[in-house]
Amino acid sequence: MENFLEQYGYLALVAGTFLEGETAILVASSLIAHGPFQFPATVLAGFFGSFVSDWIYYLIGRLNGKYFLEKRPKLAARVEPVTRFFHQHKLQILFSYRFLYGFRVVIPLVVGLSGIRPASYLFYSIVTGLMWATLVSTTGYWVGRLLNLQAKVFEENFIYIVLGFALFGLLIGFFIRKLTISRMEREQSK
Repeated sequence: MENFLEQYGYLALVAGTFLEGETAILVASSLIAHGPFQFPATVLAGFFGSFVSDWIYYLIGRLNGKYFLEKRPKLAARVEPVTRFFHQHKLQILFSYRFLYGFRVVIPLVVGLSGIRPASYLFYSIVTGLMWATLVSTTGYWVGRLLNLQAKVFEENFIYIVLGFALFGLLIGFFIRKLTISRMEREQSK
């Protein structure tokens, strides 16, 4: 495990945050105190992976989303309330979407569909991405330090640590998602 992390640690973190996000950066940052990762590089690698992922979905929404929805009226009807909710709460969503577990693909697609210019989205994605990566890395660092996580301990308890971080992320995301959906439903019924 130590050799793997020394060779591919940051590359694995970029790939992990591109594909999933929170769990990858929490795991890497939990090893900062005793392992092969350094705080600033962990934040930047985590930011970069999620930034690229968000921009791919944003561009798909911007370049192909309207055409795709025109061919699928049932899907367009389901996307319309989400788009309306986005327009009503644009700033709050743009500053918090990275923390909304379960919406990290949908929101960049909706932002792309919404007509937000690339320069505006670039600003929000950089600011919120750095905030997200810093906050999540800080949390992982303190958990790793509190539990004295080292590469050897991590290797011996890999499944438990990853499941613990994933469960932590899912619980937070579940509650945030539940609040967001209930707010959307209340506003739809008005």
